[in-house]
Amino acid sequence: MMKSDVDKMLNKHQQLTHSVDVKVTSHTQRDIGDWIQHTIMIEGCNVPFKFNRTKAYQSLKGAKVNLTYYPSNEKIAGFDIEVMKVVRIKRS
Repeated sequence: MMKSDVDKMLNKHQQLTHSVDVKVTSHTQRDIGDWIQHTIMIEGCNVPFKFNRTKAYQSLKGAKVNLTYYPSNEKIAGFDIEVMKVVRIKRS
């Protein structure tokens, strides 16, 4: 049996998590220099998922997606906030 790209990534990087068919409840896009920062919220989770792309996309709100991500922290207004850094996102 051939391993998928996701399986290979998960084996190589222990901190990665892969979620299948999660529902996006919110999707915002914001210009950050040459990049567009995408922030999504998923059903049943109160931690934001973030990723950067070179262009804006149609909204993912309401869509089911497969996500590969790892936990991280960002300092916002002096507070450490947990965020999930998305390394791969695909509509399911």
